[in-house]
Amino acid sequence: MPDSTELKKLLHSIDNQDYVNYQSILGSYDFPLFKLIIQQIPKDPFAPPHTGLYRIQVQRSDERIIKLESDSKIQKTAFTDYLARVFYDASKRIAKGIRGTGYSGLITINQPGQAILERNNVVISDDVIEMRCFLGMPGKGRIVDSAVAEHMFFSELPEIIEASLLKKNIDQDALQQHIETAVDAEQLRQTLDSLGMIAFIANDALLPRESGISDKPMTISDHNHSAIPFVAPESLTTEIELPYAGLIRGLPIHKGVTLIVGGGYHGKSTLLSTLEAGIYNHILGDGREYCVSSRHTAKIRAYSGRHVVKTDISPFINNLPFNQDTTSFSTQNASGSTSQAVNIVEAIEAGAQILLMDEDTCATNFMIRDSKMQQLVNKDDEPITTYIDKVRQLYLEEGISTILVLGGVGDYFDVSDEVIQMINYQPFDVTAKAHQVADDFPTKRKAECEDTAIRIHQRIPIAESIDPVNEHGKFAIFASEVHRLRFGKTVVDLTDVEQLLEVSQTKAIGYAIEYAKKYMKNGATLHEVCRGIMRVSGSLNWRLQ
Repeated sequence: MPDSTELKKLLHSIDNQDYVNYQSILGSYDFPLFKLIIQQIPKDPFAPPHTGLYRIQVQRSDERIIKLESDSKIQKTAFTDYLARVFYDASKRIAKGIRGTGYSGLITINQPGQAILERNNVVISDDVIEMRCFLGMPGKGRIVDSAVAEHMFFSELPEIIEASLLKKNIDQDALQQHIETAVDAEQLRQTLDSLGMIAFIANDALLPRESGISDKPMTISDHNHSAIPFVAPESLTTEIELPYAGLIRGLPIHKGVTLIVGGGYHGKSTLLSTLEAGIYNHILGDGREYCVSSRHTAKIRAYSGRHVVKTDISPFINNLPFNQDTTSFSTQNASGSTSQAVNIVEAIEAGAQILLMDEDTCATNFMIRDSKMQQLVNKDDEPITTYIDKVRQLYLEEGISTILVLGGVGDYFDVSDEVIQMINYQPFDVTAKAHQVADDFPTKRKAECEDTAIRIHQRIPIAESIDPVNEHGKFAIFASEVHRLRFGKTVVDLTDVEQLLEVSQTKAIGYAIEYAKKYMKNGATLHEVCRGIMRVSGSLNWRLQ
């Protein structure tokens, strides 16, 4: 295998030539500490980072390299997540940034956020730790700039790797705390089901975020009283023992129908946002380290204008005019109520056991028909069976729980198991009071739930319907922002998929859709296809970064 001096010679030989000549340096090179594999270089300096791939491998047997003495999946995930963070910070500190045309001179990986995620930009095998990053080959216009490239490969990159992987340069206490935080959160999540819970919010957690566009915690200050520590009401407080944090106390959310109520700006949606993010483990200092939800939790909202393909929405919408079939419903422009019904059915089809909803983002006519409307519009003329009339059936027949934020619809008190009121960002147990109100002021509306079982017809996807080739005949799957995915000729708007956190996840979704074709055979259902993808998620295409 060529050593690093060969790479230096190649760079000198293409200096001041056309940018496409960088293709001549593809290959593997031995450096003193690591092996560099240049696997893919964009042919244009303006090409986005996802089109290039540089793999750095260090031997785990090298005594200088940071060690992980565990085969536990959660510990390995936290370990690689931490190394990705160190590599990102070192790249930002050491590399000089863009120098030249387009992305020239950039050394980076996707920036990690507040969640501890399984990533494939840091991969551990039996023998090596591999970092996968992007280097923007420098160009002056579209002319090779070998001097800057040489500095990147022989000065900046080795220094970044030493800062990221050498034992002596790693804060091992911080690494250990990172791993322990992830282990505790995962243990807490795995304990939920046996305790009859679907989520848990620890006392002293800081739930508010820095801003609507930042997932970082809001800081506590005398000038900002909303960022106050969360404390569960004593009547609901539960204690749970964790491996490292020891005994923690907090608010359990039990299986069934839970309402989060209160006035505006008192923290209802903040609590719900914490629950939707609780499917992830969070880094130390995030404020939500011990706020967890079941992995089977899905946020549901209305999404007017979305496409729907052959979905059975008959549990919620039936008897449409002109005898339209709702057991295999399709449309290119769903209404708010229809889209919400579809989102629920799709979530259940994928395996969701907990549905989160906020009335602010739900379709009103899907959530409830009040008594006055029932008097005016006969049920025979209303195809929608509202959620209030299905929510308990979902739980009793299918074991599907609902957590619902409400500020204006008290009729849901009648179908609730627990009611939590948020006052100044603090929770209060008002279950007994809510049920007493329901008894004292019985609703005049009539239940409209049809005597039909809630069934989810599993759809069978067709591999030929998935085409990642763009209008120019080239393979095109990429994402430059969290809620926008380019897949072949299609731009997929993911704005309303609120549980996505990082652009890396969006890229993974794109490649998973393409990879899913492998499992679309012999009549495999969509659920079976998804399970197949998840089983191999750790070994998906190298392009995922």
